[in-house]
Parts: sequence; C-alpha cells; structure tokens
Amino acid sequence: MRVKEAPDGRLRVMPWWLVLLGLLLAALLGWLVLDWLLGEADRASQPDTRATLRVDAIRTGLTVVAGTGGGLALLLAARRQWIGERAQRHQEAVAARDQEHRERVQAHTEAVAAAAERHQERLAAAAEHDAGERRLTELYTRAVELLGSDSAAVRLGGLHALERLGQDHPAQRPTIVAVLCAYLRMPPADGEPRETEVRRSAQRVLTRRLRPGDPAHWPGTVLDLSGARLDGFDASGCELVDADFSGAVFDGATTFAGATVRGRLRLGAVLADAVLDDLAGDGEVVLDDARFTGRASFDRARFGGGLSCRRAAFTERASFRGAGFDRPTSFDAARFEDGATFAEAAFAGGLSMEHTEFAGHADFRGAGFADMALFRWTVFAAEAWFERARFAGAANFGRARFQGPASFEGARLHRPPQVDQARAAAGVAHVWPEGTTVRRLDDEWLVLVDR
Repeated sequence: MRVKEAPDGRLRVMPWWLVLLGLLLAALLGWLVLDWLLGEADRASQPDTRATLRVDAIRTGLTVVAGTGGGLALLLAARRQWIGERAQRHQEAVAARDQEHRERVQAHTEAVAAAAERHQERLAAAAEHDAGERRLTELYTRAVELLGSDSAAVRLGGLHALERLGQDHPAQRPTIVAVLCAYLRMPPADGEPRETEVRRSAQRVLTRRLRPGDPAHWPGTVLDLSGARLDGFDASGCELVDADFSGAVFDGATTFAGATVRGRLRLGAVLADAVLDDLAGDGEVVLDDARFTGRASFDRARFGGGLSCRRAAFTERASFRGAGFDRPTSFDAARFEDGATFAEAAFAGGLSMEHTEFAGHADFRGAGFADMALFRWTVFAAEAWFERARFAGAANFGRARFQGPASFEGARLHRPPQVDQARAAAGVAHVWPEGTTVRRLDDEWLVLVDR
C-alpha cells in the first residue's frame, strides 16, 4: 500500500478506516472461499467423504484468511520500514538544511565581524595619519618660525630642523628645498654679522643633499636660487636638475667641479673665482650674460647638452682646456678681458663666436672643430693661436680683426677658410693657412680676401 505524500513533500498519516477495510476484505475473502469449498464438499455422495471434504474446506478457508491477514501484516511492516527510512531521510535533509543555515549565519557573522574590523583599522589608520600630519605640520611650522627668528643661532637651529624633517619625510623635501632657496633669495639681514654663517649653512644643507651616492642624497632636487646672494658656494660632485642661478651673485670661490647637469643649468650670474672643471651631464648649460670677475676654469668639462655663453664677460683668465662640446656652442658677443684658452678642446657641434672680443691671448692650439666654426667680426686684440687646430667643416673669419700675431701653423683645414675682408695688424708676424690671400690695406693693416 503506497502512502501518499502531501504537495509540500511531507508524509500523510494513514487513516484508521483503511486498516479496518483491509481486515473486512480479508474476512470476506475467507468466507467466500469457505462457502465455495463447502458447497463443493456437499456434492460428495459418500457421507465420510463429504465430512472429510467439509473439514478440508474449513481448513482451507481459515488458511486463506490467515494468509490474507499475513499478507496485510507484511504490507504494514513494509510500510513501517518505508516510513522509517523516509523519516530518516527527511530528518537528514532537515539536519542538512539546518547545518547549511547555521553555516550561512556563521559566514555572515564572520563577514560582518571582518568588515567591522577593517572599518576600525581604516579609522585607526586615518586617525594615525591625521595625527602624523598634524605633528608634521607642527614641526614644519615650528622650524619655519625658527628660521625667521632675529637670532642667528635660532635660525641655524631652524635650518637643521628643516633638514631633519626632510630626511625623515621624503614627501616634504620639495617644500623644504623651496623654503631654503627662498631664504637664500631674500636680502641678508642688516646689522647681523653672523648672517653670513647662517647663509653658508643653508647652502651646505642644500648641496649636501645633491650628491649621488651619499646616504643623505635627495634625488631629483630642483634648485631655484635666481637672484640669490651666495658666498663660497660649493656644488662639487652635485647632481643639478634644472638648477636656476639666473641673476645670482656668487661671492668668494665658487665650484661646480665634477658636477652633473640634468635638464638645464642656468648660470647667468655674477661670479668671482669659479671652477667648473670636469663638469658633465646631458643637460644644457646657459651662461648668457654671466659675468666672471675672477678666474674661470672649465677644464675637461663635457657639455653634453650644449653651451650658450652669449654676451658673457670674463674679467680674468678663462680656461676651457680639453673641454668637450657635443652640441652647437655659442660665445656670440662674449668678452674675454684677459687670456682665454680652448687648447685641445673638441667642438663636435658647430661653434659660433661672432662679435666676440679677446682682449688677451686666444689659445685654440690643438682644438678640433668637427662642424662649422664661425669667428665673424671677432676681435683678437692679442695673440691668436690656432696651431695644430683641425677644421673638418667650414671656418669663417669674415670681418675678424687680428690686432696681435695670428698663427695657424700646423692647422689642418678641410676647405680654405672664408676670410671676407678680415684685417690683421701689419707690424707683427702672422702664419696664415695655406692659400690665404693677404693684401696690404695701409701702413697699419693687412686685409685678407677670399679667392
């Protein structure tokens, strides 16, 4: 007997009347079988046979009733077994659903707890960051206040406080460098004899952070010292990234020896003794309108990004011995009031020295010109030495004026030089390149003409 299930999957309880109906059907079946067998037994002719058959009929009827009842009992037992198994599966399914629900609840609880923990961590990090920023602002403000003190000793303390702050907080370095540069750009305090030492300390703080390989190096530091007054500025070995010294005044000995230029170095300033030996890098060096009141040395410097020295003035001797010029170089309208040497210099790009004036000797012995060399309207007031010079490109001395002896002995020119009415003093000895046409203009001057 199949037990029906409710539409929602739950088991139905079998009604009691179904059991009673089964018993009645078993009894009815037994009675019908018994009646049929007794009727067959009564047809026997012999009384003994008839009695035996009736007994057998009764026994058979009872057997049928008993068998039917046993079948019903087995059916009920099977049903109980099936119900037990079904109930067990149902309990297992319910237990599984309960376990799944508990796991979902547990996962949700853990997710909520993790989210709350992350939120607390973010709040704590934000609070820590805010506290750090407030502390940093307080330290910065305090250091700047010290830098503005009337006392030189207090200002020194402010300098070192800013330096420590920048060392510990890299993000603040551009601001701190800008503050120190602004301090140096301000006019020195009047009536304060110790201000010079404070300003020198500020210079050392800056240059100390510009030397690669030093643990204190601040890479990418940009200096804006335009219009500043600097004393004994020492940037030897420094890396100068877009450094601007336009209009600055350098007192004392200034050195950029061994410095590396990145971007552009603007040095249109007033300098006393200046040493730029072994300067290197791929940046452009701009010396337009610079004034060198003392000796200027650029020996073995390598101008990888070019050199512009227009209208520059060199009061004392200037030396570019062994320097390398990888890009076009200009000394247009520059003035050398004392001797200037470019011996063994290598001009890989073009050179322009138009309207340049050499009041002292001009030494280009052994120099190499890989491209065009322009000396038009150049004034050589003293000796002009181009001995062993090498001109791979055009050499133009048009309208130049040689007031002292000129010597091109051993010079090698790829093509005849262009002289175009250049003049030379008649009373001194000259050695001109082979094929140069020289004519006497008057008692004082010779004139050189192109063929």
